[in-house]
Amino acid sequence: MSKHPKEHDFMMVARRVVEQAIGEQLNGQPLEDPNAGKNPKAIERGRLGGKKGGRARAEALSTEKRRAIAKKAAKARWS
Repeated sequence: MSKHPKEHDFMMVARRVVEQAIGEQLNGQPLEDPNAGKNPKAIERGRLGGKKGGRARAEALSTEKRRAIAKKAAKARWS
């Protein structure tokens, strides 16, 4: 079972959008902290790695390898 249930109900999605916009639940309670229970240092390390990951990978790849990856992706997308 998925960790986050899928909400396809229009009213539930609309409610969530409004709550995110105002920064609290409609009953006045604060929104849940998505980082609650997580190690703040681990969050920061993950964010730093994500910031430089794509660029570092692109710089490490040769032109031929990058071209091969792009061809494979295009083939998968258009077939």
